[in-house]
Amino acid sequence: MEKMMAEAQQENGNGGKTARGKVTEVESYGIERIPEKDRTASPFDLFRVSFGGANTFATAFLGAFPILFGLSFWQGLAATVAGLTVGALLLAPMAVFGPTNGTNNAVSSSAHLGVHGRIVGSFLSLLTATAFFSISVWSSGDALVGGLNRLVGLPQDMGSFAVAYGLFGALVLVVCVYGFKFMLLVNKVAVTAATALFVVGFIAFAGELNLNFEGAFGVGLDGVSLPGFVPAFIGAALIVMSNPISFGAFLGDWARYIPTAAPKRRVMGAALLAQLATLIPFVFGLATASIIATKAPEFMDPAAPNYVGGLLAVSPAWYFIPLCAIALIGGMSTGASSLYGTGLDFSSVFPRFNRVQATLFIGILAIVFIFAGRFAFNLVQSISTFATLIVTSTAPWMVVMIIGFITRRGWYDADALQVFNRRQSGGRYWFNHGWNLRGMTAWLVSAAAGLSLVNMPGQFQGPLGNLAGGVDISLPASLALAGVLYLGLLWIFPEPRGVFPAAGPRWVPAGNTPVPPVLDANGNIVRATAGGTADTGTPDPAAPGAGEGELVGRL
Repeated sequence: MEKMMAEAQQENGNGGKTARGKVTEVESYGIERIPEKDRTASPFDLFRVSFGGANTFATAFLGAFPILFGLSFWQGLAATVAGLTVGALLLAPMAVFGPTNGTNNAVSSSAHLGVHGRIVGSFLSLLTATAFFSISVWSSGDALVGGLNRLVGLPQDMGSFAVAYGLFGALVLVVCVYGFKFMLLVNKVAVTAATALFVVGFIAFAGELNLNFEGAFGVGLDGVSLPGFVPAFIGAALIVMSNPISFGAFLGDWARYIPTAAPKRRVMGAALLAQLATLIPFVFGLATASIIATKAPEFMDPAAPNYVGGLLAVSPAWYFIPLCAIALIGGMSTGASSLYGTGLDFSSVFPRFNRVQATLFIGILAIVFIFAGRFAFNLVQSISTFATLIVTSTAPWMVVMIIGFITRRGWYDADALQVFNRRQSGGRYWFNHGWNLRGMTAWLVSAAAGLSLVNMPGQFQGPLGNLAGGVDISLPASLALAGVLYLGLLWIFPEPRGVFPAAGPRWVPAGNTPVPPVLDANGNIVRATAGGTADTGTPDPAAPGAGEGELVGRL
């Protein structure tokens, strides 16, 4: 791997430089623990990357779903606020793993699923990022081509779309190869510029906005007794909720540059506020969708929605340029945030690839996937189904991580988390041959249950999809089941005392199972101490049996 030179983001007003080097230096840190001296990012940087990655057309498109489901403007707004709030609250705790362990969330999950079981988080992150990268490039490319068609007559044919998708894909790939610093710079611009352009959009459509748009169930929330209202309301809320949850698997990709000492409440607050701020694009999508449904209803056919086309059809001519700007800025921001995590996680599953090589490899595959999906299949349906299934699988994994963090009192042995990456074995998180069957079982059962309850008419329906009378309860069911099942397994099969801090576990008992030493590929003991702090990997004097050089086998 190249010489490590990735520096976190702390501006010093030095002509595009950060406190440790230039933005154009290529980051070569992968999923190894980032030293404290190089972790100079702040919770506000996390806010900018998270918000910038969601302040785009892709989010506005999701905001149009309440109208597609037949809700009125006010019903849709209530569903949007409810879904976004619940999703943001669930996501916020996932931000603390990065600063705590100096690595991404997939590697941190070794503590709860085992050093081999952590590949679950890696593949969830990889699949999620690929899906949302595709959504970003597709929606932004369509908006750019459509806007230029109205402005200068650019033909809306396969060639134009191919050039637009290729342009976005290449630009995003460049940003991701340079790494975190360059991505942070892009998001600094995106947060301000895209927000301003969305505000301009509200002004552009203010004269057309009808707050009394009725939908299929009336104006207010009194339509609750009408057939179909409850499934539509819950479905819309879950679509919105899926957006913040989609960040769960790779939130640590950005947060790992924040120092360990940063207050956890500020880190979680940054992640929470970043998602709540996405009310801007969500409400933009909701408001414009209600206008499209009134003036150009043919674009809001639930069977084949064309939100971007409808938006262009009802937009005033002077807003085409801002529309193209949102497409360009937002596409790069969301695409970079997604693809950066994809490359990082691929390098964690296949350590022979460094971050740059993995990013290039996955980026090219993702671009091929976009072209195949756009020109060979129904991309809208394929991506929305793919994203829903991934989010349904990711949510219970997040619950396991959050409960695990609480029961461990936020204490981790950062060095033991890297056993898989170094091709070693043993250590605190070895459990049963590298698998923690408590966390793995809770995730597998909950994810399977959630997938079986998915109800997406015309796209995907699980075998139990009609269990709740047509209401899609897959996400809340998988969340609740994961919490109950994981806590139950921790009580029935207590984890070894060695995985907990000196204060012991919270909420659950601890077992007496010995913690094996860390061994290299030849079976030699690499690390034989029972202790180790999450900060340095050195023995914790307060931990049981943590004497310097003491063999774990003696416990």
